[in-house]
Amino acid sequence: MKGKLKKLEPYLFTAPHLIFFIAFLAFPVFFGLYISLHRWELLGWEKPFVGLKNYLQLFNSNTIQYEYFWNAMANTFKFVIFSVPFLVVVGLFLALLVNKVFKGKALFRGIFYTPVILSITSVTLIWKWILDNQSGLANYLITALGFNPIPWLSETKFAWISLVLVTIWWTVGQNMLLFLAGLQDIPQHLYEAAEIDGANTWRKFWHVTLPSLKPTTLFVTVMTTIGSFNIFGQPYMMTKGGPGRATQVAIMYIQEEAFANYRMGSASAMALVMSLFIIIVSMFQFKIMSSDIEY
Repeated sequence: MKGKLKKLEPYLFTAPHLIFFIAFLAFPVFFGLYISLHRWELLGWEKPFVGLKNYLQLFNSNTIQYEYFWNAMANTFKFVIFSVPFLVVVGLFLALLVNKVFKGKALFRGIFYTPVILSITSVTLIWKWILDNQSGLANYLITALGFNPIPWLSETKFAWISLVLVTIWWTVGQNMLLFLAGLQDIPQHLYEAAEIDGANTWRKFWHVTLPSLKPTTLFVTVMTTIGSFNIFGQPYMMTKGGPGRATQVAIMYIQEEAFANYRMGSASAMALVMSLFIIIVSMFQFKIMSSDIEY
């Protein structure tokens, strides 16, 4: 009996994780796939099997789902392209800044990281007040300096700038922390060897710091890209997807299709297609960035 319990020990230790994995990851994925193969109207009792119809309508240019979904996907890609480079580069810059030895560096680390712990609701309320077209703090200061107010949230160009700025302010501290951990893991003797060879600050950064940070940079880039693809709260609460549908991202339209149009099957198909795109982009990033990484 004791021997049998001994054999079960590894499974008992992994059981909590396995239960959560099945309940909150595996089951939702497979149930979402099942829903996507049905005309699953939220308020209806009958949910007939329709096969791949929900997927095919996403690739049929005559359907409203095709127009709105791919517009939302294009907006999502736009946000990823605009935000990810800044989130990676600014995160690295802040990490280099607070990695130096100076008085009060712990305070600055805390200041840069603090926005990360705020909820999306708090972040968007703060910035919506700052960027409000009529009574926002930003336009108050701009008009006080004699310039015309800027339509931060009502004109497409400025709406995208606002969304990217808010996202950088909110999440760049997480990337800073990851890069900081990578910087502190670089052996000091590499810098000492570079100094002996006469390398200046820039050469040490280019030939020692960046190559040593390649695994961290890969991880940060992939995770930031995935996070940017999943953007929802910022445009939903700040611009409502406007003007028109100019800043409506994929998850916003999926949410609209599911809970406003009550077409759960169509929304599930969109979510799975979007997930496939994220997987493809992540695999591409791994392929490009991990080819010369030595672990």
